[in-house]
Amino acid sequence: MSDWSEAKEKLWRWGQGMFLIFPLLPTWGSLGLFLIACVTLKQHGKAVLKRPLTWGLIGLTCWLLLTTFTAEYQQEAGLGLANFIPFFIVFLGISLLIETPHQLRRLAELGVITAIPVAILGLGQVIGNWTTPESLQPLLGWILAANGNPSGRLASVFMYANIAAAYLLVTFTFACGLWVEAYRQRREKLWRWFSLNVIVLIIALALILTSSRNAWGIAFLVGISFIIYLKWRWLLTLIGIMISAILGAAFAPSPFNLWLRQIVPRYFWARINDQMYTDRAVETLRSTQWEFTWNLIQENPFFGWGLRNFTPLYQEKMEIWLGHPHNLFLMLAAEIGILGMILLLILVGSAIVRASLILSIWSALTPTPKGKQWQQDQLIFLTLIIAFCALTLFNFLDVTLFDLRINLLAWLLLAAINGVGHYYRQLKLGLKLMD
Repeated sequence: MSDWSEAKEKLWRWGQGMFLIFPLLPTWGSLGLFLIACVTLKQHGKAVLKRPLTWGLIGLTCWLLLTTFTAEYQQEAGLGLANFIPFFIVFLGISLLIETPHQLRRLAELGVITAIPVAILGLGQVIGNWTTPESLQPLLGWILAANGNPSGRLASVFMYANIAAAYLLVTFTFACGLWVEAYRQRREKLWRWFSLNVIVLIIALALILTSSRNAWGIAFLVGISFIIYLKWRWLLTLIGIMISAILGAAFAPSPFNLWLRQIVPRYFWARINDQMYTDRAVETLRSTQWEFTWNLIQENPFFGWGLRNFTPLYQEKMEIWLGHPHNLFLMLAAEIGILGMILLLILVGSAIVRASLILSIWSALTPTPKGKQWQQDQLIFLTLIIAFCALTLFNFLDVTLFDLRINLLAWLLLAAINGVGHYYRQLKLGLKLMD
C-alpha cells in the first residue's frame, strides 16, 4: 500500500467520526472536517489542480472577493465570504477522499445514525417540552427550546424549524435509499430491514412536526422517486389519492373541501393553505421579499450588492430584520450578480450532470452488470444525488446557507457525488484506452 493510500485511509476514518458528531457537536465536527480537508489537499493537492472544477471555484472565489469591494456594506460582504470559501476547501479535499459507492453507503448510514437522536430530541421538544440548560450551550453549540422554534414546530438541535426540516429531509432520503437496499436483502438481513422501517418512520414523523410545507412537498417527491425506482405503481396510485385529498381539503370549493376536512387532519390542510398563520405582516411574506430582491437585481445586475447585504438593505426599506429572502438563487443574483450566480450554478450543475451521466452507463463501469452488488452501488449513488437535489429544491423557498451544519452537509454531499463521479469517469476513460 502506498503512503498516500495509507494516509487516505486514516483521513477517511477520522472523517467518518467527524461526520458522525457534527450535527450534535457542530463546532468540533465542522472544524475536524475542515482540517481533514486541508491535510488531504496538502498531501495530494496536485491531483485537484488537474480538475476543471477546481479552477472554476478559484475563479468564483476571485469574483466573490471582487463583489466584496464593490458591496454597499463591505463589512457584511466580507463576513459573507465565510459562507463560501472554507466550504470550497472542504469540497475539494473531501472529493479526494471519497471515491467508491461503499464510502457513499457509509456516509448515508452515519447520517441516519445521527438523525435518530436529532429526531428523538425534536419529538421530546414538541411533545414533552424538553429543553437543555443554557450552561451547556458553549459545549453543544445549540439549545433545545421547549415546544420548538417557532412555538409548536419541531426545531430539535437547530436554530429554527425550517433548518431542522432541511436536515431531516436529507437524512430521510438517506434512510429511504438504505431501506430500499435492505428491502431487497430482507431474507438475508431481516433485522437490518426491520430497523430501517422504524428509523424511516421516526425521521418522517419528526419531519412532519417541523410543519415545513416546503419539506413536506419535497419529501413526497423523494418518496415518489424511490417508488418509481421500485416500480410500485399501486403505491403511486395510493399516494396520488392521498395528495389529492389533502390539496382538496386545502383549496377545493365548498362543500367539497368541508367533506374532505372531515378526513384530512387540520394540521395539514390549514398549514398548506396558510390558514394556520393568518396574522403575519406583509413584510414577512415571501412574495414581498422576492419582489424586493428582484428590484435589487434590476438595479445592480452585474456585481450585485454584496454578500449578506440583503438584510441591511431590507431593514432600511421595510424597517424589519430578515436574514434572507427565502430563495437562494434570487439572493445570490442580488448579492453577487447574475454572472456570479450563473457561475456557481454551472460549477455545481456540472458535477451533478456528470454523476447522472455516469449513473446512466453504470453497467459499462462494473465487472458484474445487473448483479446484486451492481444494483446496490447504483442505488446508493442515486440516493446521494436525490438527497442533494432535494436540498437544492428546498432552497427555492428558503435559504440554508447561513446554517453551518446544513451548508457543510450540502458541500459534503456534492463532494461525495463529485468524488465518485470523477473516479468512475477516470475508470471509463481507462476502459476506452484498453479497447
